[in-house]
Amino acid sequence: MPSKKEIFLKHLGQTSPNPMAIEIVSAKGVYMYGPDGKKYIDLVSGVSVSNLGHHHKEIITAIKEQVDKYMHLMVYGEIIQAPQLKFAKLLIEQLPDSLNSVYLVNSGSEAIEGAMKLAKRITGRSQIISCKNAYHGGTHGALSIMGSEKYKTAYRPLLPDTSLISYNSIDDLQQITERTAAVIVEPVQGEGGIISPRNNYLTALRKRCDETGALLIFDEIQTGFGRTAKLFAFMKYNVTPDIMCIAKAMGGGMPIGGFVSSTENMSKLTYNPALGHITTFGGHPVSAAAAYAHLKYLVDNPDLIEKAEEKAQLFYSKLIKHPLVEEIRSDGLYMAVKLKSQSAIEKILDLAAEKGVISDLFLFDSTAFRISPPLIITKEEIEEASNILLECLDELNN
Repeated sequence: MPSKKEIFLKHLGQTSPNPMAIEIVSAKGVYMYGPDGKKYIDLVSGVSVSNLGHHHKEIITAIKEQVDKYMHLMVYGEIIQAPQLKFAKLLIEQLPDSLNSVYLVNSGSEAIEGAMKLAKRITGRSQIISCKNAYHGGTHGALSIMGSEKYKTAYRPLLPDTSLISYNSIDDLQQITERTAAVIVEPVQGEGGIISPRNNYLTALRKRCDETGALLIFDEIQTGFGRTAKLFAFMKYNVTPDIMCIAKAMGGGMPIGGFVSSTENMSKLTYNPALGHITTFGGHPVSAAAAYAHLKYLVDNPDLIEKAEEKAQLFYSKLIKHPLVEEIRSDGLYMAVKLKSQSAIEKILDLAAEKGVISDLFLFDSTAFRISPPLIITKEEIEEASNILLECLDELNN
């Protein structure tokens, strides 16, 4: 009889040669539990998904109530479905007037694909510019604008007429011209190792897009829903995009994404041709019900978002003094701990997992590990996680 690990490795497609293969049988709050009862502190949040932690009461209740009413009905857009309406209305109420229409999809990658199509449809242009060390998803179009050749080479040829600029480079903004359909950026770079905008970079980017008629697309897939201590990162930096992509934390653990723009812009997908973008499961009513419950909780409890910086500072003050820690970059509870030794990163992740803390690597920064816990993490839980990480760092330093 094959073991669960053997079945996992043989019958589920893998993303790396040596997955952690840690079995989890339940999860609640910031903790995940193995079959032997071993407890793990989740410092990844399912890659910025579980912002309210695992098994959040209001989200679970919303899911169960919706399942009892109906699940999938028909292709998106043809039938009025209350969970979609409730979520869309609440979302739009939090956003500027120019972002008043959301197209619901299944994931962040699909949101990026839809946003790219919409930008080309609106402008009649073809060039898409993105940033070096940017990650926007793994589907064919999203991969085309990824900011690293390492992950693209094996799949070429990819989408034509794409180019890369350096994030935070004011000089590179001159590469945006009248033939650019859109510039897609993460307001805070994630997989690059939590790189925040400097020297009013986003303001300058907005100005250059306005000058050339290019659309500005913000990828808020990881930064959204409170991660950077504002509901969305663009609010923190006072720069409004023409299109915003959201997903990950959006569904409180359920799969859902969306791209947001104006009603006028979004209407372009309805003619020449009709069905300009279409999705079978986008805005699935159960996911939409979860998304509404998640957003409603955040709106009703603004201190949860506001305290993200304060909680990040607790991690910072505990870890920064260790001799192996060279730098800690953060934007809310979106943190990168840079070590002085690159070889220490994978070792510390393995050690931490053994001791009950789950962290992760960054795709484009091999010298740092990630801290992005659920926003509900308490001072005591931060203390517990930090102490375990310090133990691991001590072991590596001996």
